[in-house]
Amino acid sequence: MQIVYHVGANCTDDERLMKSLMRNRSLLAGRRIAVPGPGKYRNLLRETIMALNGNQPAPDTREVLLDAILDDQDTDRLVMSNPNFLSLPPRVFEGGVLYGRAEEKLRAIAGFFPGDSIEVFLAVRNPATFIPAVHAQTRGRSIDNLLDGCDPITLRWSDLVARICTADRYDRASHTFGKSYPDTVHGMLGNYDDTPLIWGELLRRLAGLPDATGLAGRHDLLTTIMQPDGFARFEAYLATHPQPSEVQERRVIGAFLDKYARVEEIEEELDLPGWNERLVARLTEGYEADMARLAGLPGVTFVAPRRGRL
Repeated sequence: MQIVYHVGANCTDDERLMKSLMRNRSLLAGRRIAVPGPGKYRNLLRETIMALNGNQPAPDTREVLLDAILDDQDTDRLVMSNPNFLSLPPRVFEGGVLYGRAEEKLRAIAGFFPGDSIEVFLAVRNPATFIPAVHAQTRGRSIDNLLDGCDPITLRWSDLVARICTADRYDRASHTFGKSYPDTVHGMLGNYDDTPLIWGELLRRLAGLPDATGLAGRHDLLTTIMQPDGFARFEAYLATHPQPSEVQERRVIGAFLDKYARVEEIEEELDLPGWNERLVARLTEGYEADMARLAGLPGVTFVAPRRGRL
């Protein structure tokens, strides 16, 4: 089976991606792709990880979990999501490290499903907006308390992904933990800032489909960030230009957003003590360099807009 887990990061999705995908549950079920509601697995997986406390799972753990999650649905691909899987917002930088328990939690997921192919989806975001967004969800904690010694200037998503890719992993053959990173675990990354342009591709990749044709929700995000008259014009354009490629559609979306974006939805005010334009510029510069490094990491697919002609 293919086990797909969208693990966040915090403040990058607001559950919208899975809500869009769940609009297609009947269609996907016909293709043996299961998209259960979060109530089926979030607490179950969290409690199972906590009960293990770093120990190896029992031999029947996989069957017990799948029975509870799938309700006897016959499937080849199971898609799950939890934006807080790696951490709740107040603990994102615990110990001064970005998602310090990520390896432990993902190692547990790999151990639950021996012999299955595992795909981990993670959205990344510019620290200049990621840190303030996480801070806004911590109920008045100071920014220094949240960061817990983490220097925003040195924060790199590529360090987190590299940690995950080199962590001790569950060996499916010997049912022991070893140093190897199995080929059956694959990482998929997307840039939060590119989300409006790659939304359809993210849905398609989560579902494991060759194309997004027939998927409802491909433009759900655009309805929240584009002026209504602009979105109506966008839909009218698509109606007269059927089945554009993903590259072509991205260019169309970009053109319409340039003209009809709701500025209040895409621009963010940064109001943190001690933060200024110079710091934001340094964080953004480091983030852009980090994106280039992420795109070159082995075992990782980095989903990003590609150039193309209409």
